Amino acid sequence: MKPVALAVLGTTLASLPAGAQPRTPTVRLTCAEAMAIVKAEGTVTLGIGGRAPERFVRDRSLCELTEIAELRFVPTRDNPQCPIGYRCREPDYGDWNWNGD
Repeated sequence: MKPVALAVLGTTLASLPAGAQPRTPTVRLTCAEAMAIVKAEGTVTLGIGGRAPERFVRDRSLCELTEIAELRFVPTRDNPQCPIGYRCREPDYGDWNWNGD
């Protein structure tokens, strides 16, 4: 039964878009390598050292129309605060400029 389950899992992962498949955790990459992956792919899902994988994008154009792009800093092999790229998220109340400034 295990070989069949592994085959199904492999087929499922292979059918996902490349950006949806988690890759090497950022803590195994240098900051330059992690940034280059995001820049080259445009959108990529990477593991963040023990936390759930997260989707990173190159710029705001890869977010939904209603989302904003938030700069993300993640730990890498050579930098504990590597500016890897952006995370798309829905804005919350505090993100709006209510004073009109």
